[in-house]
Amino acid sequence: MKYILTIGWLYPDLMSIYGDRGNIIALTKRCEWRGIHVEVKPITVDTTLSELRNADLLFMGGAQDRQQTIVAKDLLKKKTVLSTMIETGTPGLYICGGFQFLGHYYKEADGSIIEQLGVLDVYTENPGGKRLIGNIAIEVDGLWPMANSKTISNKLSAISQLVVGFENHGGRTRLGKEVKPLGKVIKGYGSNAEDHTEGAVYKNSIGTYLHGPILPKNPILADWLIAKALERKYKTAITLKTLDDSIELLAHDAILKKIR
Repeated sequence: MKYILTIGWLYPDLMSIYGDRGNIIALTKRCEWRGIHVEVKPITVDTTLSELRNADLLFMGGAQDRQQTIVAKDLLKKKTVLSTMIETGTPGLYICGGFQFLGHYYKEADGSIIEQLGVLDVYTENPGGKRLIGNIAIEVDGLWPMANSKTISNKLSAISQLVVGFENHGGRTRLGKEVKPLGKVIKGYGSNAEDHTEGAVYKNSIGTYLHGPILPKNPILADWLIAKALERKYKTAITLKTLDDSIELLAHDAILKKIR
């Protein structure tokens, strides 16, 4: 069977300043290497709601304050559709500012409140001062058991519980009852530098502060997103072809060596 996926890249012209384009490249290549046809659809301020609905997998990167202000206004117009897609299981990866946008609000250092989409039960506060910057490793708990273990090579399985990346954020994000953390911080700061958690998982959506970009160094995460997108679209269990991830594993191990 010929599989086809449409990746909706949310605001690539405004929300892509930390090398997060590498996540799109990783998703695209890992599909192409398996014979899965991929179309990357930019979702911009000019994109119609019907075009957004046609995406099988969503991705959103980070940005600076000026760009995020522009995006925030447009996202309000797309809130209902985006919320419905997340609630009905459309897989997505939301990095840094993209992660924050899905929460209830963002509290700035001066105390002003910026309302966010309220799609995820999280909120973010920026106390000002120190930014949380550096390489980070987290131990994932509860995410991978939902994936099809046949998609993972034996060597990759041995390290699949450790996800690595680079964080750079001023906001401190805390989770409500409706979401669970992506993982436990082994080294680094995490979502708020207090409770030793990083990111959030809700249904098939993942929010995280891990840049780097995250997917090339953590192919298990990329494959989880791809498999979930295919399973939702084609309504059948998916077993992805095993790839040679030796280069990806070298990148993964290089980060671990730096921070241990």
